[in-house]
Amino acid sequence: MELVFLTFILVLSIFLGFELISKVPATLHTPLMSGANAISGITLAGAFLSAGMQNSEYATWLGTAAVAFATINVVGGYLVTDRMLAMFKSRKGGAK
Repeated sequence: MELVFLTFILVLSIFLGFELISKVPATLHTPLMSGANAISGITLAGAFLSAGMQNSEYATWLGTAAVAFATINVVGGYLVTDRMLAMFKSRKGGAK
């Protein structure tokens, strides 16, 4: 029964995430990306804790993978945010 419940939660969260993100206007992308980066930073902190626990070798490997994926997510998010913010900066010597 627990597997059915967890699968239901997973499918519901995928559907809800898709519906919410598809309705976000482009002008709100940068602020939302900044919030997502903050959440990914928290995820990274949890991944460090998980990788550092000495419960089992399997848990350490999963924690290490979580650290790698969360790091990629945080760095990629900041690069995308920086690129989007650069689009709004005025160019030197260009039109105002």
